[in-house]
Amino acid sequence: MRVADVANETEAPTDWQAVDWQLANRRVRNLRCRIFRASQQGDHRKVRSLQRLMLRSYSNTLVSVRRVTQENAGKQTAGVDNVVVITPQGRAMLADKLQRHTQPWQGQPARRTYIPKANGKLRPLGIPTVLDRAMQARVKNALEPEWEARFEATSYGFRPGRSAHDAIQQLQALGRATASRRWIVDADIEGAFDNIDHGFLLNAIAGFPARELVKQWLKAGFLDGGVFHETPAGTPQGGVISPLLANIALHGMEAALGVWRRDGRIRSDRAVVRYADDYVVFCKTREDAEVTLVELAAWLAERGLRPSPSKTRIVHLTEGFDFLGYNVRLYRHPTTRRGYKLLIKPSKESIRKLRERLRREWLALRGQSAHVVISRLNPIIRGWANYFRNAVSKRVFNSLDDWMWRRCIRYARHTHPRKGWAWLVRRYFGRFNKSRNDRWVFGDKNTRKYLLKFAWTPIRRHVQVRGTSSPDDPQLRRYWEARRAQTSVFFGIDQALARRQRYLCPVCDDSLFNGEKLHRHHVVHRKDGGGDELSNRRLLHRFCHQQIHSGRAPLAAVQRLKDDAVDAVGVCLSPVHREAHAGF
Repeated sequence: MRVADVANETEAPTDWQAVDWQLANRRVRNLRCRIFRASQQGDHRKVRSLQRLMLRSYSNTLVSVRRVTQENAGKQTAGVDNVVVITPQGRAMLADKLQRHTQPWQGQPARRTYIPKANGKLRPLGIPTVLDRAMQARVKNALEPEWEARFEATSYGFRPGRSAHDAIQQLQALGRATASRRWIVDADIEGAFDNIDHGFLLNAIAGFPARELVKQWLKAGFLDGGVFHETPAGTPQGGVISPLLANIALHGMEAALGVWRRDGRIRSDRAVVRYADDYVVFCKTREDAEVTLVELAAWLAERGLRPSPSKTRIVHLTEGFDFLGYNVRLYRHPTTRRGYKLLIKPSKESIRKLRERLRREWLALRGQSAHVVISRLNPIIRGWANYFRNAVSKRVFNSLDDWMWRRCIRYARHTHPRKGWAWLVRRYFGRFNKSRNDRWVFGDKNTRKYLLKFAWTPIRRHVQVRGTSSPDDPQLRRYWEARRAQTSVFFGIDQALARRQRYLCPVCDDSLFNGEKLHRHHVVHRKDGGGDELSNRRLLHRFCHQQIHSGRAPLAAVQRLKDDAVDAVGVCLSPVHREAHAGF
């Protein structure tokens, strides 16, 4: 990391449209890798030195501001100061203010808001100001790599490169019919984010250069209806750094329960799968499961937490349990060698909530055109099907399609009460999807848009993340390159373009899955004679696309885009997959 990254680049005001995002991302990524490696080697002095460098880094400031104001889902949600940053000029001013801030930081209270939970109650969220969120993102880039080198393999929630699907695949491995651990402690922590003990958490990050900043955010309090409330415990849900702090507080659950491995495989009588504050413990006997509950209660008490009485129970695997929207259960299956088979399906509660949501949407869409109906419902169908595509979901998908078909008929009859059945069929149904031999597809014949079906999503097993692998580990670069291809959810032209680009944006060199909307870009514009062939198109983040068309993008970024002619056949060839996914 050059000194210019810390000091010289901040002398002139930032021109947001002229930022070289590939350079900024590479600098932050390299620093994260160096922090990870030093933490892995136990060189704490070097970790602290690199963390201080990250906290001063201008590239880290730029990347953090972009993440908070362009990528994160809550980018247009204001804090107590009612400020949002939505323009390039505003982002540039925010970056300069963060980088040149010389006074001691003063965190502001969070704005309290509430969202409904599945049980009908409300979940409190604390929304920090955009300035605090950007600073939290800077601090997170310094703190996260240190802990990524230490976190346990079976911790999957809110960590880079890991997802709920990895947790489900771990349940699949632990609950197979040949396994001996069939008693399950299905547990949840009561108000985990609201009750974490500040003293314990600050003790865990002792020595971190920005520890006092973290302390300020923990103690900043919140405003609810204009009334200030102190926060003697907990981390505000809604803060950028809060999920990381929760993972730090809950780190060590495996060690506390005596889980150990040999040759990369769990060999103890217990096994744990944790996704944030939801966790499952596999035990060999009911007696051991009851002991586990007692041990966990004591372990959580040290952190100011306790298991939720209403959500904690001991069940046998043949009874089944719900986890992250799935139902996991060992079914009798006489044709198998052990007489049982583990099936993971969408839970009844997940299906019920989806139908309720779709029912509300259909009622709200009465009187709207078919085009509006399709635009509103397709993202819901696509998202739900993609989430459950790795489970035993085919029968559920077909059942939902039957239910949706009846809803389509009801919509058509309500919209045109005086028209006959034959007219309604001609108006709303046909073979809109040319890749399917299905004439009962609901669509809009004017725009040729059509409603998706759940069953069109193919069942595809998720490839579980390997062991303690982290994107911050510099030795696993090729593993993560291959993994991006395996976990892709793109289709058609987007899939072909993403594959050519190794699932990276050629302008900023960041993952196409970072949360930003995507655009297809013509390297040679159509008005200049460019065609729609794949070699002339690139898949870019929306803001990278805007930067290129602004005319102020760095020449290096424009040239990279033109030179980015990757042979589609040469990307992610099987040798890369074999090397990346080789055993330990």
